[in-house]
Amino acid sequence: MISQKEILSHFLPILEKNGEHFKKFTLVRAKKAEPGTWIITKTSDGVETKNQAKQGDMLVENQTSSFEQYLVKQETFSKKYEIEQSLERGWATYRPIGEILAYRVSNVDFEFFGVVDLLEFEAPWGETTVVKPGDYLVTSPEKNEIYRIAQKEFGETYKKA
Repeated sequence: MISQKEILSHFLPILEKNGEHFKKFTLVRAKKAEPGTWIITKTSDGVETKNQAKQGDMLVENQTSSFEQYLVKQETFSKKYEIEQSLERGWATYRPIGEILAYRVSNVDFEFFGVVDLLEFEAPWGETTVVKPGDYLVTSPEKNEIYRIAQKEFGETYKKA
């Protein structure tokens, strides 16, 4: 598996040179996650990653065709979302704020790592994640981590800033 440090070292300069700024345009549903719960993130093309909830984490559900769920640290969540409406059972809808820097990867981008169709790397939360040609590698304004957003879900949730 390629480490997060290696992914940052290789792809951050590419993101800075060839990436584009995007904004999330869809609302999300979210609630406080139950510590210890494992969340398996599934996109339209299969399992993306898994993550175990820690105290204070938020469980986020994108409003895409696959309704993928993932965990976000409370500190990060409050920088990326503002509450829109409270719902039942602890859920609420949130409006995204801020931007990301995104780069659509191709097979050529994987050659450096000696792979063709799938690159497995360490997600910022320490678990294995995958990226496939056509997917997006993204970073926040702090540029301290890189993660994947699947191609279909990216198109359903982001637009150029």
